[in-house]
Amino acid sequence: MLDIQDGLTILVDKPYQWTSFDVVNKIRWNLKKKLGIKNVKVGHAGTLDPLATGLLVLCLGKHTKLIEGLTNDTKTYTGTFLVGKTTPSFDLETEYNQDFETAHIDAALLESVRASFMGVQLQTPPIYSAKQIDGKRAYDIARAGKTVEMKHSQIEILDFSIDSTRFPEVDFQITCSKGTYIRSIASDFGTRLNSGATLIALRRTQSGNFKMEHAKSVDEWIELINQEEVYTTSIT
Repeated sequence: MLDIQDGLTILVDKPYQWTSFDVVNKIRWNLKKKLGIKNVKVGHAGTLDPLATGLLVLCLGKHTKLIEGLTNDTKTYTGTFLVGKTTPSFDLETEYNQDFETAHIDAALLESVRASFMGVQLQTPPIYSAKQIDGKRAYDIARAGKTVEMKHSQIEILDFSIDSTRFPEVDFQITCSKGTYIRSIASDFGTRLNSGATLIALRRTQSGNFKMEHAKSVDEWIELINQEEVYTTSIT
């Protein structure tokens, strides 16, 4: 039998509307049940918002010591901005609250704005985020209707491509540093177009050297966990 405490790193395709902790808890519960032990260390190397899908790197057992280093890895995402509308959360967690003109936006302006995001820069996280403000989550303060003052953080955009053939929807692929909020990129993208924009779809496809094509769904991992032969070889 394979000892989970020796450490493993597994790749999960996070489902839509699941939190990252939902995935961690589901995998941990099934491992505990299978192994008949009270606790298994399970953590993730980089949170995904509930409305995002895709690659979630889970570290089990002694591999949880690797989380800090893995979290620092660059991430790649694909998704879609909707230009001309905004929400308070910068995504579809909240309702649309404002409409903007888009008639002035052409290919040249889109390309100019895309290019403006490249490199090292300061970014303001969304108020609807898990950032800590005086010991409280920013989204809890925002949902209570209180004012939230978010501090800038330094990020880097290493690659950013767009496809505007379905405008006002703009599809994108972006590779960025740790701590980058794609929702803030969406909001800033709209602002720099002298309009507005909302993130309406997001999927993480790569984290460091880990790629989406090597990930399994939560159900597939649970099925493997419940197969005895998994523990005589490997579950990665």
